[in-house]
Amino acid sequence: MARAATTTDAFNAIAEPQRRRILSVLKGHERPVNDLAHALRITPSRASKHLRVLRQVGLVRVRGSGQRRLYALEARGLKPIHAWVGGFEQFWSGSLDRLNEYVQELERKEKSRGIRS
Repeated sequence: MARAATTTDAFNAIAEPQRRRILSVLKGHERPVNDLAHALRITPSRASKHLRVLRQVGLVRVRGSGQRRLYALEARGLKPIHAWVGGFEQFWSGSLDRLNEYVQELERKEKSRGIRS
């Protein structure tokens, strides 16, 4: 089965590390392209290309402010990713519960050895 184009699928769009970094930077507040490029140590044209992909999949929004275009995180676009990752929550919760039980058992054994000495 062919992969979806990065311009139509949020999962493929965030598979690129630089795009994830852009989303992290935008998490705090909106920024113009030049600020993003400087923060990520990439060229403004490279930042623009990544922003275009992120906009097309609904992960970033843009608004004009005078002659600047300000980009911001569009958290609603992350819902499919959040839902998918959330499906693993039960697995992780169960694993952490088992780990906690194991650690408590080790502590009980250490305490019982200390009492016998």
